[in-house]
Amino acid sequence: MRILLLSAMILSIAAAPRARAEEKPVAPYTQSNANAGARPLEGTAVFDAMNGLDGIQRIVDDLVDHSVADPVIGDIFVNQDIARLRRTLGEQICYLAGGPCTYTGRTMADAHKDMGVTTRDFNVLVEHLRAAMDKEGVPFVQQNRLLARLAPMHRTIVEPR
Repeated sequence: MRILLLSAMILSIAAAPRARAEEKPVAPYTQSNANAGARPLEGTAVFDAMNGLDGIQRIVDDLVDHSVADPVIGDIFVNQDIARLRRTLGEQICYLAGGPCTYTGRTMADAHKDMGVTTRDFNVLVEHLRAAMDKEGVPFVQQNRLLARLAPMHRTIVEPR
């Protein structure tokens, strides 16, 4: 029993949101898992397939690195708080994948407001995410389960033309 309790405490500490020192301050907002843009998947199959918290962070780092350097979408990230993006995107993916995380970021509409994201931009980002998951060894079926949760966010993130 003590081992189970200790394991649960360690897992909750590891999954607790931590603002990084290099993050820029943001205006106050209501933090809620509802801000993640979708309900989490049931069970932990996707979270486990992503190799847990460490795997998700590697996926997020790879996704962000490639997106920032991409000649098609890199300009979107020029004035963004990349440290905050890495943290909150990791929380969002962990939460949606059925992991033990809480999403502390803003709503998808607020986080992407006035960024000028197009459908092409969204699709390039998804390609980078899929490549990062491939690199981490996430099976295709588990990738698709996560992407199915993320896909409807297109309506919220992409600015109408």
